[in-house]
Amino acid sequence: MINPEIEEKIKTVLEQLRPYLQADGGDLSLVEITDDYVVRVRLEGACGSCPMSTMTLKAGIEGTLKKEVPEVQLVESV
Repeated sequence: MINPEIEEKIKTVLEQLRPYLQADGGDLSLVEITDDYVVRVRLEGACGSCPMSTMTLKAGIEGTLKKEVPEVQLVESV
């Protein structure tokens, strides 16, 4: 069972990251948070087809989420 406070923190951090992606013509949407705190997101727009999307996902999104919400284990793009 996901802790509602942690879920809200994750959603807040993702919302804070969205303007940076949108500035480059992309976006993201939260697909799922698993019980073991794997966060699944969908990269959209320019981010969905960008060759740097893996770096954006790992260095940008996952790095920030793990720093702000230590319970997060992994971020995956679906």
